[in-house]
Amino acid sequence: MAEPEDLPGSSGAGYLVFTPFSRAWRGHPLPAHVPAPSALSGPSLPSAGLERLPSGDPPLPAGPAAARARLVAFVRDGGADAYAERRDLMGEDATSHLSAYLRLGMCTPAQVGRALGVPGHLSPGREAFWRQLCWREFYHHHLARHPEVARTALRADLRAIEWDDDPAHLAAWTAGQTGYPIVDAGMRQLAETGWIHNRARMVVASFLVKDLLIDWRRGETVFMQGLVDGDPANNNGGWQWTAGTGTDAAPYFRIMSPIRQGQRFDPDGDYVRRFVPELRDVPTARLHEPWTMSAEEQRGAGCRIGSDYPAPRVDHRERRELALDRYRRSREAAG
Repeated sequence: MAEPEDLPGSSGAGYLVFTPFSRAWRGHPLPAHVPAPSALSGPSLPSAGLERLPSGDPPLPAGPAAARARLVAFVRDGGADAYAERRDLMGEDATSHLSAYLRLGMCTPAQVGRALGVPGHLSPGREAFWRQLCWREFYHHHLARHPEVARTALRADLRAIEWDDDPAHLAAWTAGQTGYPIVDAGMRQLAETGWIHNRARMVVASFLVKDLLIDWRRGETVFMQGLVDGDPANNNGGWQWTAGTGTDAAPYFRIMSPIRQGQRFDPDGDYVRRFVPELRDVPTARLHEPWTMSAEEQRGAGCRIGSDYPAPRVDHRERRELALDRYRRSREAAG
């Protein structure tokens, strides 16, 4: 919606903090609507190799008409107005699903803004959704001004974190076999659909980095290989935000509990049961920590921990303390 040179900031070097960027971005006028051309000229590309594409229906209908239809439905049917209250509830899946269309240029932030009623007063839900679009733009501006973050941490004091990078842990995380249901549901959703709920993205990323102590760049790569909406700027920004190595002031100590995240944002277990069917009959009270079931409860649920579903690969409390220690040592080494 705005080019980096349109928002230079007080120093002329752009913004490293979201809040002042959002103020400037919100004050920038929406660009005028330009109708799409009826045709584009360009090189003729061969079709060799297309037979290797997977069979079956695509994850989303493609094209600007499909993007516009999804945007219209999201606003018309109340999704935008309810966004603030429902966006984190993974079982409801109340997000817009516009990310792939934005990534591929089938719709634009300006188009979304006009549909929401920008400029003008927005409902709390529409305001929350517009803020999410602002985060997208923030990361694009950030990568344009700091291309080095594509390969390294923005924060110099967190470039020397000691990572375990255990390949078995990475493989289990990628396959959704960590023993933590909300993490496994998120990674299986990614594998099955090419998309993952925004709250789940934060949870699985935090678990990889802070619980398994695997370099955030490895998770960034897995996401880019699997996401239909994979975007270098947003993907990098999100991973560095979660890892605490990016634009936040002091977030390295923010570590998400996979148990509490599941209990809070999938309280009825609909999301976990959809993507981790072996836990379908586990009582809701035990669903987000199924290893606490007694032997009798496991038999009743038809799910033996360690056999039908893996036991937790790590202890969250222990790994939290270890992660904090690793981060502290990196900061101390940097002086």
